[in-house]
Amino acid sequence: MVQCFSPLDTAFGALSDATRRGILERLCHGEASISELASSFDMTLTGMQKHVHILEDAQLVMTEKVGRVRRCKLGPRRLDEAAAWIASYRGMLEARLDRLGAFLERNKGASS
Repeated sequence: MVQCFSPLDTAFGALSDATRRGILERLCHGEASISELASSFDMTLTGMQKHVHILEDAQLVMTEKVGRVRRCKLGPRRLDEAAAWIASYRGMLEARLDRLGAFLERNKGASS
């Protein structure tokens, strides 16, 4: 069965792993090879390649082969859509908490 994911699902899936978030943080400071990333995270090359592939699928990272070395840099995708979803969700939660607070305030001392 083939699963289709929205770009938002792909972004959140890529960001769900601490190592992949760390890779993005590292690439904010400049390009790095797969080997440099693997050594920074004390990981095998194969393990790092899998993480980078997931980030590439989400367009958060781009790679380019230069000779025998695969160089990684931040990709073209911005996280505006994910940030908008988070802001919307936060707004909904804050509204619910405000309603709960108002309810508790109205019913303060009612159950003595």
